[in-house]
Amino acid sequence: MDRGLAFRQTRFAWLTLAASAFGLEATALWFQHGMGLDPCVMCVYERVAVIGVLFAGLLGALYPRLATLRWLGYMVWAISAGWGLLLTVEHVGYQTGRISALNCSFLPNFPAWLPLEEWLPAMFLPTGYCDDVQWQWLSLSMVQWMVVVFAIYLLILGGVLITELRARR
Repeated sequence: MDRGLAFRQTRFAWLTLAASAFGLEATALWFQHGMGLDPCVMCVYERVAVIGVLFAGLLGALYPRLATLRWLGYMVWAISAGWGLLLTVEHVGYQTGRISALNCSFLPNFPAWLPLEEWLPAMFLPTGYCDDVQWQWLSLSMVQWMVVVFAIYLLILGGVLITELRARR
């Protein structure tokens, strides 16, 4: 068994993925409640995408040697990080003026059976505007940093999948 496959089959690897997403969620809540920054609807959707990555990590950690759970974890990871990347690229468009901020809704459009903004308003109720840049670091806005984060998640997943598929040969 190659080392990459052995590492992917450890709970540590999957829990590291989950911990990174948990850290991002905790940071987002600190920005909101600790620093008083208002999340917009796109921020809320991006939080859901990060929660998807967290769920993927927990799913893979259940029994990482079972290929079915591992591949289900990969799928959730890919969908969540891919959706997050698409959301953040669109959000950067609102902030830079390439996309009219009037296209950004003020209220989230969650399914009727999953009204997150009603169940957990402290986390999922947007109170800000999509084109508002409230924080920057190294000249990048928070949303631009999230583009980097989601791209890194996808690059790591790509590397993991390549080694997984090579090990199958």
